[in-house]
Amino acid sequence: MKQTVAPIERVNDFVVKFANVNGSGSASANLLFAKSILRMGIPVAPRNIFPSNIQGLPTWFEVRVNENGWRGRRGGV
Repeated sequence: MKQTVAPIERVNDFVVKFANVNGSGSASANLLFAKSILRMGIPVAPRNIFPSNIQGLPTWFEVRVNENGWRGRRGGV
């Protein structure tokens, strides 16, 4: 039986998420990552997500990178 392989689809829309400990200097590193992509001419939408620090949860930093300049959160996984 011959299997057919679907062609590879190029997707220029992805989200990079970082989880960091508060006070570790991660804010500077996260913004540096977002700026480096922006300086390549690719639209980015960075955002910090701060859960309750009382619970001791990490701070999340999310960067959406896409060629269309969309800024909202991406649906799906």
